Amino acid sequence: MDVITIGETMVVFEASSQGPLRYTHTFTKRHGGAESNVAIGIQRLGYSSRWMSQVGDDELGQYLLQAIRGEGVDTSYVQTTADAPTGLFIKEFRRPNESSVHYYRAGSAASLMNSEQVEEQLFSDAKVLHITGITPLISPECDDVLTTAISYAKKLGLYVSFDPNLRFKIMEQYGEERARIRMRELAGLSDLFLPGADEAEWMYGTDQDDEIAKLAFIDGAKRIVIKSGASHSYYAEQGGSSGYVKSHTVNQIVDPIGAGDGFASGVIVGLLEGKSLRDAVDLGAAVGALVVSSPGDIEGLPTRLEVEAFLNNTNSDVLR
Repeated sequence: MDVITIGETMVVFEASSQGPLRYTHTFTKRHGGAESNVAIGIQRLGYSSRWMSQVGDDELGQYLLQAIRGEGVDTSYVQTTADAPTGLFIKEFRRPNESSVHYYRAGSAASLMNSEQVEEQLFSDAKVLHITGITPLISPECDDVLTTAISYAKKLGLYVSFDPNLRFKIMEQYGEERARIRMRELAGLSDLFLPGADEAEWMYGTDQDDEIAKLAFIDGAKRIVIKSGASHSYYAEQGGSSGYVKSHTVNQIVDPIGAGDGFASGVIVGLLEGKSLRDAVDLGAAVGALVVSSPGDIEGLPTRLEVEAFLNNTNSDVLR
Protein backbone atom coordinates (compact mmCIF):
# COMPACT_ATOMS: atom_id res chain seq x y z
CA MET A 1 0.00 0.00 0.00
CA ASP A 2 1.43 3.38 -1.00
CA VAL A 3 -0.78 6.04 0.61
CA ILE A 4 -3.20 6.11 3.57
CA THR A 5 -5.73 8.92 3.94
CA ILE A 6 -8.09 9.59 6.86
CA GLY A 7 -11.06 11.97 6.85
CA GLU A 8 -14.70 12.67 6.09
CA THR A 9 -16.21 12.35 2.65
CA MET A 10 -19.67 13.72 2.01
CA VAL A 11 -22.30 13.36 -0.66
CA VAL A 12 -22.48 16.41 -2.93
CA PHE A 13 -25.68 17.67 -4.50
CA GLU A 14 -24.54 20.02 -7.24
CA ALA A 15 -27.01 22.48 -8.73
CA SER A 16 -27.70 21.76 -12.38
CA SER A 17 -28.42 25.41 -13.18
CA GLN A 18 -27.14 28.85 -12.23
CA GLY A 19 -28.86 31.07 -9.72
CA PRO A 20 -29.88 30.95 -6.04
CA LEU A 21 -30.80 27.55 -4.67
CA ARG A 22 -34.38 28.69 -4.09
CA TYR A 23 -34.81 28.63 -7.88
CA THR A 24 -32.88 25.39 -8.48
CA HIS A 25 -34.95 22.27 -9.02
CA THR A 26 -32.49 19.61 -10.20
CA PHE A 27 -29.14 18.48 -8.85
CA THR A 28 -26.33 16.13 -9.83
CA LYS A 29 -25.21 13.71 -7.13
CA ARG A 30 -21.47 13.43 -6.61
CA HIS A 31 -19.14 12.85 -3.69
CA GLY A 32 -16.41 15.02 -2.26
CA GLY A 33 -13.87 14.84 0.53
CA ALA A 34 -10.31 16.12 0.47
CA GLU A 35 -8.79 12.89 1.72
CA SER A 36 -10.73 10.50 -0.51
CA ASN A 37 -10.10 12.86 -3.44
CA VAL A 38 -6.37 12.46 -2.86
CA ALA A 39 -6.77 8.69 -2.53
CA ILE A 40 -8.56 8.58 -5.89
CA GLY A 41 -5.97 10.87 -7.42
CA ILE A 42 -3.22 8.51 -6.25
CA GLN A 43 -5.04 5.56 -7.84
CA ARG A 44 -5.50 7.40 -11.15
CA LEU A 45 -1.77 8.08 -11.25
CA GLY A 46 -0.99 4.39 -10.94
CA TYR A 47 -0.36 3.92 -7.22
CA SER A 48 -2.35 2.28 -4.41
CA SER A 49 -4.31 4.03 -1.68
CA ARG A 50 -6.45 3.30 1.36
CA TRP A 51 -9.10 5.60 2.82
CA MET A 52 -10.20 5.32 6.46
CA SER A 53 -13.41 7.02 7.63
CA GLN A 54 -16.93 6.40 8.93
CA VAL A 55 -20.24 6.73 7.09
CA GLY A 56 -23.84 6.40 8.13
CA ASP A 57 -25.77 3.15 7.84
CA ASP A 58 -27.90 4.72 5.12
CA GLU A 59 -28.21 4.87 1.35
CA LEU A 60 -25.86 7.83 1.05
CA GLY A 61 -23.21 5.96 3.04
CA GLN A 62 -23.58 2.95 0.77
CA TYR A 63 -23.26 5.23 -2.24
CA LEU A 64 -19.95 6.62 -0.94
CA LEU A 65 -18.51 3.19 -0.26
CA GLN A 66 -19.58 1.87 -3.64
CA ALA A 67 -18.30 4.89 -5.56
CA ILE A 68 -14.92 5.20 -3.85
CA ARG A 69 -14.28 1.45 -3.84
CA GLY A 70 -15.13 1.51 -7.54
CA GLU A 71 -12.18 3.86 -8.08
CA GLY A 72 -9.85 1.16 -6.75
CA VAL A 73 -9.37 2.70 -3.31
CA ASP A 74 -9.15 0.24 -0.40
CA THR A 75 -12.16 1.01 1.83
CA SER A 76 -11.80 -1.98 4.15
CA TYR A 77 -11.13 0.30 7.15
CA VAL A 78 -14.22 2.47 6.63
CA GLN A 79 -16.75 1.82 9.37
CA THR A 80 -20.53 2.21 9.32
CA THR A 81 -22.70 3.53 12.15
CA ALA A 82 -26.44 3.66 12.68
CA ASP A 83 -26.01 6.46 15.25
CA ALA A 84 -25.59 9.32 12.76
CA PRO A 85 -26.23 10.09 9.08
CA THR A 86 -23.73 10.49 6.28
CA GLY A 87 -22.76 14.14 5.85
CA LEU A 88 -23.63 16.10 2.73
CA PHE A 89 -23.15 19.48 1.13
CA ILE A 90 -24.87 21.41 -1.62
CA LYS A 91 -22.94 23.27 -4.30
CA GLU A 92 -24.56 26.43 -5.64
CA PHE A 93 -23.62 28.33 -8.82
CA ARG A 94 -24.83 31.91 -8.49
CA ARG A 95 -23.02 33.18 -11.60
CA PRO A 96 -20.49 31.85 -14.13
CA ASN A 97 -17.25 30.88 -12.35
CA GLU A 98 -18.79 31.75 -8.96
CA SER A 99 -19.76 28.85 -6.71
CA SER A 100 -20.56 28.50 -3.04
CA VAL A 101 -20.90 25.48 -0.79
CA HIS A 102 -23.46 24.83 1.95
CA TYR A 103 -22.44 22.15 4.46
CA TYR A 104 -24.77 19.81 6.36
CA ARG A 105 -22.18 17.89 8.35
CA ALA A 106 -22.86 18.72 12.02
CA GLY A 107 -23.33 15.46 13.92
CA SER A 108 -22.41 13.39 10.89
CA ALA A 109 -21.24 9.79 11.05
CA ALA A 110 -17.63 10.81 10.37
CA SER A 111 -17.68 13.29 13.26
CA LEU A 112 -18.23 10.32 15.60
CA MET A 113 -14.97 8.61 14.63
CA ASN A 114 -12.71 8.00 17.62
CA SER A 115 -9.09 7.03 18.21
CA GLU A 116 -10.02 3.49 19.27
CA GLN A 117 -10.99 2.83 15.64
CA VAL A 118 -7.45 3.64 14.47
CA GLU A 119 -5.44 0.42 14.46
CA GLU A 120 -1.70 0.02 13.94
CA GLN A 121 -2.47 -2.55 11.25
CA LEU A 122 -3.94 0.26 9.12
CA PHE A 123 -0.43 1.65 8.59
CA SER A 124 1.73 -1.48 8.70
CA ASP A 125 2.08 -1.89 4.93
CA ALA A 126 1.99 1.79 3.90
CA LYS A 127 4.57 4.38 2.83
CA VAL A 128 2.72 7.71 3.19
CA LEU A 129 0.05 9.10 5.51
CA HIS A 130 -1.81 12.07 4.02
CA ILE A 131 -3.99 14.18 6.32
CA THR A 132 -5.72 17.56 6.21
CA GLY A 133 -6.64 20.29 8.66
CA ILE A 134 -10.33 19.60 8.11
CA THR A 135 -10.46 16.50 10.30
CA PRO A 136 -9.38 18.00 13.65
CA LEU A 137 -11.96 20.78 13.30
CA ILE A 138 -14.91 18.40 12.88
CA SER A 139 -14.96 17.16 16.49
CA PRO A 140 -12.61 16.58 19.46
CA GLU A 141 -12.82 12.85 18.74
CA CYS A 142 -11.66 13.39 15.14
CA ASP A 143 -8.81 15.53 16.45
CA ASP A 144 -7.76 12.55 18.60
CA VAL A 145 -7.99 10.30 15.52
CA LEU A 146 -5.30 12.36 13.79
CA THR A 147 -3.09 12.39 16.88
CA THR A 148 -3.24 8.60 17.05
CA ALA A 149 -2.72 8.20 13.30
CA ILE A 150 0.38 10.40 13.30
CA SER A 151 1.74 8.51 16.30
CA TYR A 152 1.47 5.19 14.46
CA ALA A 153 2.87 6.74 11.27
CA LYS A 154 5.94 8.03 13.10
CA LYS A 155 6.41 4.73 14.90
CA LEU A 156 6.30 2.76 11.64
CA GLY A 157 8.37 5.22 9.60
CA LEU A 158 5.69 6.54 7.24
CA TYR A 159 6.17 9.80 5.37
CA VAL A 160 3.57 12.31 6.66
CA SER A 161 1.93 14.73 4.22
CA PHE A 162 -0.25 17.55 5.59
CA ASP A 163 -2.53 19.92 3.66
CA PRO A 164 -4.29 22.46 5.94
CA ASN A 165 -7.24 22.69 3.51
CA LEU A 166 -8.84 25.11 5.94
CA ARG A 167 -12.62 25.30 6.28
CA PHE A 168 -13.43 28.49 8.16
CA LYS A 169 -17.13 27.61 8.28
CA ILE A 170 -16.40 24.78 10.72
CA MET A 171 -13.63 26.59 12.58
CA GLU A 172 -16.00 28.65 14.73
CA GLN A 173 -16.79 25.78 17.08
CA TYR A 174 -13.07 24.96 17.46
CA GLY A 175 -11.89 28.56 17.96
CA GLU A 176 -9.72 30.45 15.49
CA GLU A 177 -6.62 30.93 17.64
CA ARG A 178 -6.76 27.37 18.91
CA ALA A 179 -7.12 26.19 15.31
CA ARG A 180 -4.07 28.24 14.26
CA ILE A 181 -1.99 26.61 16.98
CA ARG A 182 -3.21 23.14 15.99
CA MET A 183 -2.47 23.70 12.30
CA ARG A 184 1.08 24.73 13.16
CA GLU A 185 1.45 21.65 15.35
CA LEU A 186 0.37 19.41 12.48
CA ALA A 187 2.64 21.26 10.05
CA GLY A 188 5.54 20.71 12.44
CA LEU A 189 4.87 16.98 12.49
CA SER A 190 4.84 16.71 8.72
CA ASP A 191 7.48 15.67 6.24
CA LEU A 192 5.57 17.47 3.49
CA PHE A 193 3.54 20.60 4.27
CA LEU A 194 1.19 21.83 1.51
CA PRO A 195 -0.53 25.12 2.44
CA GLY A 196 -2.20 27.54 0.09
CA ALA A 197 -0.73 31.04 0.14
CA ASP A 198 -3.69 32.47 2.08
CA GLU A 199 -3.59 29.58 4.55
CA ALA A 200 0.14 30.04 5.13
CA GLU A 201 -0.32 33.77 5.73
CA TRP A 202 -3.13 33.06 8.21
CA MET A 203 -0.99 30.50 10.04
CA TYR A 204 2.27 32.48 10.22
CA GLY A 205 1.26 36.14 9.97
CA THR A 206 3.32 36.96 6.88
CA ASP A 207 2.95 36.62 3.11
CA GLN A 208 6.70 36.22 2.51
CA ASP A 209 7.32 32.69 1.26
CA ASP A 210 10.86 32.37 2.61
CA GLU A 211 9.82 33.67 6.03
CA ILE A 212 6.88 31.23 6.16
CA ALA A 213 9.24 28.37 5.26
CA LYS A 214 11.70 29.43 7.96
CA LEU A 215 8.97 29.46 10.62
CA ALA A 216 7.56 26.13 9.43
CA PHE A 217 11.02 24.57 9.62
CA ILE A 218 11.46 25.90 13.16
CA ASP A 219 8.15 24.21 14.02
CA GLY A 220 9.53 20.93 12.63
CA ALA A 221 8.32 20.63 9.03
CA LYS A 222 10.82 19.01 6.65
CA ARG A 223 9.52 20.26 3.28
CA ILE A 224 7.03 22.95 2.33
CA VAL A 225 5.14 23.78 -0.85
CA ILE A 226 3.10 27.00 -0.86
CA LYS A 227 0.43 27.03 -3.56
CA SER A 228 -0.45 30.35 -5.21
CA GLY A 229 -3.22 29.12 -7.51
CA ALA A 230 -2.92 29.83 -11.20
CA SER A 231 0.34 31.74 -10.72
CA HIS A 232 3.04 29.57 -9.15
CA SER A 233 4.12 27.42 -6.23
CA TYR A 234 7.04 28.02 -3.89
CA TYR A 235 8.96 25.04 -2.56
CA ALA A 236 11.67 24.66 0.06
CA GLU A 237 13.45 21.89 1.91
CA GLN A 238 14.91 22.22 5.39
CA GLY A 239 18.63 22.72 4.83
CA GLY A 240 18.20 22.25 1.09
CA SER A 241 16.95 23.81 -2.12
CA SER A 242 14.13 26.30 -2.64
CA GLY A 243 12.55 28.04 -5.59
CA TYR A 244 9.43 28.62 -7.65
CA VAL A 245 7.50 26.45 -10.10
CA LYS A 246 5.20 28.16 -12.57
CA SER A 247 1.63 26.88 -12.68
CA HIS A 248 0.32 25.24 -15.85
CA THR A 249 -2.52 26.89 -17.74
CA VAL A 250 -5.66 25.48 -19.32
CA ASN A 251 -8.02 26.88 -21.91
CA GLN A 252 -10.92 27.23 -19.49
CA ILE A 253 -11.42 26.94 -15.73
CA VAL A 254 -14.64 24.98 -15.22
CA ASP A 255 -14.55 24.18 -11.48
CA PRO A 256 -11.64 25.06 -9.16
CA ILE A 257 -12.83 22.82 -6.32
CA GLY A 258 -10.60 19.78 -5.93
CA ALA A 259 -7.55 21.30 -7.62
CA GLY A 260 -5.57 21.32 -4.38
CA ASP A 261 -6.32 17.65 -3.80
CA GLY A 262 -5.15 16.82 -7.31
CA PHE A 263 -2.02 18.89 -6.70
CA ALA A 264 -1.30 16.94 -3.50
CA SER A 265 -1.76 13.63 -5.33
CA GLY A 266 0.73 14.65 -7.98
CA VAL A 267 3.36 15.87 -5.52
CA ILE A 268 3.07 12.71 -3.41
CA VAL A 269 3.37 10.46 -6.46
CA GLY A 270 6.36 12.44 -7.66
CA LEU A 271 8.11 11.92 -4.33
CA LEU A 272 7.19 8.22 -4.31
CA GLU A 273 8.97 7.99 -7.65
CA GLY A 274 12.10 9.60 -6.24
CA LYS A 275 11.72 12.90 -8.06
CA SER A 276 13.24 16.08 -6.67
CA LEU A 277 10.80 18.28 -4.76
CA ARG A 278 10.85 20.76 -7.65
CA ASP A 279 9.91 18.11 -10.22
CA ALA A 280 7.28 16.63 -7.88
CA VAL A 281 5.72 20.10 -7.56
CA ASP A 282 5.66 20.44 -11.36
CA LEU A 283 3.82 17.12 -11.59
CA GLY A 284 1.36 18.29 -8.95
CA ALA A 285 0.81 21.55 -10.83
CA ALA A 286 -0.02 19.63 -14.00
CA VAL A 287 -2.55 17.44 -12.18
CA GLY A 288 -4.14 20.49 -10.54
CA ALA A 289 -4.44 22.26 -13.89
CA LEU A 290 -6.26 19.31 -15.41
CA VAL A 291 -8.65 19.09 -12.45
CA VAL A 292 -9.88 22.68 -12.82
CA SER A 293 -10.80 22.05 -16.44
CA SER A 294 -13.54 19.57 -15.43
CA PRO A 295 -16.61 19.81 -13.14
CA GLY A 296 -16.77 17.99 -9.81
CA ASP A 297 -14.19 17.11 -7.18
CA ILE A 298 -12.86 13.89 -8.72
CA GLU A 299 -14.13 13.76 -12.30
CA GLY A 300 -11.15 15.73 -13.59
CA LEU A 301 -8.47 13.78 -11.75
CA PRO A 302 -6.27 12.56 -14.61
CA THR A 303 -4.56 9.28 -15.36
CA ARG A 304 -0.79 9.24 -15.64
CA LEU A 305 -1.02 8.97 -19.42
CA GLU A 306 -3.18 12.11 -19.55
CA VAL A 307 -0.70 13.97 -17.37
CA GLU A 308 2.24 12.95 -19.53
CA ALA A 309 0.36 13.97 -22.68
CA PHE A 310 -0.45 17.32 -21.10
CA LEU A 311 3.17 17.90 -20.05
CA ASN A 312 4.40 16.94 -23.50
CA ASN A 313 1.69 19.08 -25.10
CA THR A 314 0.85 16.27 -27.52
CA ASN A 315 -2.84 15.80 -26.74
CA SER A 316 -4.91 18.97 -26.98
CA ASP A 317 -8.08 17.04 -26.17
CA VAL A 318 -6.93 16.81 -22.55
CA LEU A 319 -7.46 20.55 -22.20
CA ARG A 320 -11.07 20.60 -23.35
